[in-house]
Amino acid sequence: MTTSLKQRLQDDLTTAIKSRDELRSATLRLTLTAITKEEVAGTTARQLSDDEVLKVITREAKKRREAAEAFDQGGRAESAERERAEGELLAEYLPKQLTDEELVEIVRAAIAESGAEGPRAMGAVMKIVNPKVAGLAEGGRVAAEVKKQLAG
Repeated sequence: MTTSLKQRLQDDLTTAIKSRDELRSATLRLTLTAITKEEVAGTTARQLSDDEVLKVITREAKKRREAAEAFDQGGRAESAERERAEGELLAEYLPKQLTDEELVEIVRAAIAESGAEGPRAMGAVMKIVNPKVAGLAEGGRVAAEVKKQLAG
């Protein structure tokens, strides 16, 4: 029997608490809270699918990256380091991110497929690329690559 991603997070939280791993238990607690909040949002409570749980984890990891950058700019290196550590911990639960080379290839193929030329065709190319890279590359990274290739 396969366990759901949410169950894996809960099991890992239990293990982290037992081993007194403060960073891991705090991070997993916050993530599970975000998942629960998502489950009860809307008119009816529901169980999230693994894909939806992945989206919540991705969003949480992005928050950590942005917070780390903000702390760095504010001269709070210790807080930035903590946010980075939490982000790396969450990355363990996410699918492996695409390398730059893989992303370049996917974008190149999408441009060829759509026959797009120039920056105005960005939307058409993004429609083709997004489903292929969902969860495997951050949106900003994808958009930057599409823009670069259409301009070039």
